[in-house]
Amino acid sequence: MRGFVTRLFAKNGWLRQHPTVLSLPWKNAIKRSEKSNAIDVMCSGVLGSEIAVDQWQQYFNEPVEPLAEEERKQWLSQQTGVVMSSDAFLPFRDNVDCAKQFGVSYVAHPGGSVRDEEIKEACDEHGITLIHTGLRLFHH
Repeated sequence: MRGFVTRLFAKNGWLRQHPTVLSLPWKNAIKRSEKSNAIDVMCSGVLGSEIAVDQWQQYFNEPVEPLAEEERKQWLSQQTGVVMSSDAFLPFRDNVDCAKQFGVSYVAHPGGSVRDEEIKEACDEHGITLIHTGLRLFHH
């Protein structure tokens, strides 16, 4: 699955800014790494299915209501004006299609792919500004 980690980062990175996440009532003894993991569980949507809610609640001074799926979707829909860049060319159109789902409005990449025209068409379809930097930093 191309770009899975990047997609997860874009999604969870924005969800980490949700007011509920920013105001979590942490217990004093909770380490930074534990906080980060607990936030990841909350943002990923696995709470209650892969991770028990009781186990997750142990990090807080008071009960916390997990983000509902609809609340997560609504918050994610507010993410706009995001810039995506690549140190190599974007080889597939689905990179752009996926980027649009996470509020990407601008794409910068070196250009030079045999699929540059597909990337340009996808950006045009989604109203994304495409910039060819002409500078490739990733080499095989």
